Amino acid sequence: MANREALRELQARLAKRLQASQTEGMSVSWLAVKAGGHNYLLPLGQSGEIVALSNLQPVPYSKAWFKGVINIRGGLFGVVDLAGFIGAHGGASPSPAPLAGEASVVTLNALLEVNCALQVDSLAGLRGSDAFRSTAPATPDRPAFFGNCFIDSEGVSWQEVNLRALTQFPAFLSIGA
Repeated sequence: MANREALRELQARLAKRLQASQTEGMSVSWLAVKAGGHNYLLPLGQSGEIVALSNLQPVPYSKAWFKGVINIRGGLFGVVDLAGFIGAHGGASPSPAPLAGEASVVTLNALLEVNCALQVDSLAGLRGSDAFRSTAPATPDRPAFFGNCFIDSEGVSWQEVNLRALTQFPAFLSIGA
């Protein structure tokens, strides 16, 4: 119960910061998440709703990174373990799973026309370009859906994930084992 209240408080803070950024002209570009021990940036324009991971229904005969389906406000969404998918398709291998109850899902923006949610270990807030001191383009050996890699003021690396490119990646659309 405490986890749900904490998630609601985080969602309220994020919504308040997003609204403030729009009225004050602050540049907020990404939702920062952690998955599999790695840091990722999801473009806000391609991200949707954030909800707690609950009542997940497994889907038999699907890939290991496809965790199942979840009902969010009456809509059925496929849940993809972001770290597991990235690890299986040329990205960094995920670290051990988080403790139960910590995971959240981030739905993809409805404009992407894919009823999908990405399972992440934790939310790290909103980030704008001013939060980073350097950037580098993704190397050719990285997955096609990787954008730039950013380094924040503390020297922590954040990998941008282009959700539009992710939804068009052939393996993402093929969940059958």
